[in-house]
Amino acid sequence: MDYSVIGMKIKELRKVVGLTQGDLADGICTQALISRIEKGDIYPSATALYQISLKLGVDINYFFEIGTTPRLDYIREVENQLRYLRNNRNYEGMIDLIKAEEKNPLFYKDNEKLQLLYWHKGIYKYEVNEDPESAFSLLDKAYHLTAHEKKAMTEQEMQILSSTGAIHFSLNNYNEALQNYSQVEKAIKTNGPLQDKSIKTKLLYNISRVLTRLGRYEESTSYCLKAIKFCFEEELLWGLGELHYQIGYNYELNSEFDKALPYIRHALNIFTLRNEVDYLEFLEDKLAKLAEGVDRTVTFE
Repeated sequence: MDYSVIGMKIKELRKVVGLTQGDLADGICTQALISRIEKGDIYPSATALYQISLKLGVDINYFFEIGTTPRLDYIREVENQLRYLRNNRNYEGMIDLIKAEEKNPLFYKDNEKLQLLYWHKGIYKYEVNEDPESAFSLLDKAYHLTAHEKKAMTEQEMQILSSTGAIHFSLNNYNEALQNYSQVEKAIKTNGPLQDKSIKTKLLYNISRVLTRLGRYEESTSYCLKAIKFCFEEELLWGLGELHYQIGYNYELNSEFDKALPYIRHALNIFTLRNEVDYLEFLEDKLAKLAEGVDRTVTFE
């Protein structure tokens, strides 16, 4: 991709407006980053490009009309940033990005793109504002912007329903969570192959967690095993640690400590490879307690 066209136009407009690189960078990024953008070394992030366009007094579409970069690239960049922020639980960064894009005509004139913003705003309402009522309202609004019973469910719609189910799960509304997850499960079975394979892995894992809370340990384990098989078939790393832990936890709850141990060990190894340090101490402690449980069982027998 030729970044230089965008960079040259930013530089030209900046000089026409009478701004230094520092002036343009103020409140957006560093002066050094503006310099690299203008040289064509890097492409500005979606948020930065939108903020730059505001300072230069042009519609953001201007940059896509004069450049070789299609508008779709900008939308995808926003999607990627929101996904990254969501997965890393950086909800403040997420809402800052949403607020910037809400004023962008590329989003509010297209229901599918506006849906993306409503979805993430709903997550923010629950995770930060602790306002489930507003969260459910926004997620429902987002879903129904595009959902229709006479068309196949999109992957974004699947993710919105899964987010709704996750909130129900955290509120101990297990039946409601299962209803959301079941809708997504049905859609995955009837639709074509997923572009984002992680949707299926996360769904199966989330269903297994609900089933565990309901005391349906064998069903929960069955969903985990199905998800692990899918991960290996699709060469996916995410979920393997969580899924192995969930199976071990199911066995632990059933007092089958000897069966729980190998799954917790696998989970520990996977989280170690992923450098998920927050989980390591917990899992090591869990392994020690399970080993004690096995020793007591042997002694009693």
